[in-house]
Amino acid sequence: TLEIIHHFVEVLDKYFGNVCELDLIFNFHKAYYILDEVLLGGELQESSKKVILKYIHTHESLAEESEASSMSAASAVVGAVAAVIGK
Repeated sequence: TLEIIHHFVEVLDKYFGNVCELDLIFNFHKAYYILDEVLLGGELQESSKKVILKYIHTHESLAEESEASSMSAASAVVGAVAAVIGK
């Protein structure tokens, strides 16, 4: 059990770069996401820190791309509604 906690703290430390309490307070959602990548059903899911960090960075880049595309779609809808209202 202590080995799993130590592994989780090491992954947090690599992700945040010298993790501290404020990192966990202001980024608790990321800490929970990392915990989900480390553990599954109370058992160690992935033992490689590199693989865990790769999954997390891939997920973040996909989320940023999705957010950017949804913002552009929303601005297109607003523009279309403004054009209809203006006529």
